Amino acid sequence: MTASLQPGATRGEALNALGAMLAEAGIDSFAADARLLVCAAAGLSSVDLIREPERALGESTLARLAPMAGRRAAREPLSRILAKREFWGLSLTISPDVLDPRPDTETLVEAVVRELACKRQAPLRILDLGAGSGAILCALLKEFDKATGVGVDLSAPAAAQARANLAACGLAERASIVVCSWAGAVRGPFDVVVSNPPYIASGDIAGLECEVRGHDPALALDGGPDGLDAYRALGRQIGPLLGDDGRFFLEVGAGQAEDVMAILGQNGLVGLATYADLAGFARVVRGGIPMESLKRTA
Repeated sequence: MTASLQPGATRGEALNALGAMLAEAGIDSFAADARLLVCAAAGLSSVDLIREPERALGESTLARLAPMAGRRAAREPLSRILAKREFWGLSLTISPDVLDPRPDTETLVEAVVRELACKRQAPLRILDLGAGSGAILCALLKEFDKATGVGVDLSAPAAAQARANLAACGLAERASIVVCSWAGAVRGPFDVVVSNPPYIASGDIAGLECEVRGHDPALALDGGPDGLDAYRALGRQIGPLLGDDGRFFLEVGAGQAEDVMAILGQNGLVGLATYADLAGFARVVRGGIPMESLKRTA
């Protein structure tokens, strides 16, 4: 930290110094990140920061701020430093054991809400395969307030984080979290199956931005040699999980939609279509199962 952040530095001085430090580190969002870090360290709102910029921060606040600023300058994501992420209007706690839920994934939630708008008050059963922090499941249970949900994750620490977020959002009574590989320990039928599986090709992980490769767990990133291993597993398992008129929604990486739809089609899944994110990339693949399959298994 710079000399201007010695004991007695004001809020405005700290904000300016921290912004300059982050800008020098090459962080594009330096001004916003500086403001959020100062507010977090001092327990202030943005309004407080603007209203009284000349007020001293105090030694204890500066002692908290210095290591936080150093971590951000080293390209640790702000959400990791604060252990919080806003997702679909919910404030979720994240840990090193879970993928940091990003705005792109809200495309999946939006797709489910749009397609099932007429069932907002129905007692839907929702399955989230690879639940991680529980972000998707929390968002869907918030939108469908008569629904119940099951989240699955291979990581026990991730499952614990998902349970904590469900409880913090007041949703614990409508959901359960299971530790297993994909659908190995769950039984249908479900009305909705969702997943944001690992889809980065193993050889591409080293080339990801350090905010991702250095802080998201490898288990949540590594999709195998071509990035499609998880979709092959899901393609085999989704069909038996879906009930009458059940639908699935899978997040996919940029450029993967056609390959994923081919895998799903080979497994007898139909009604395949995509939803694009705000950048115009096909981000979600959706579909269902043929009615004939339901008749054969009835």
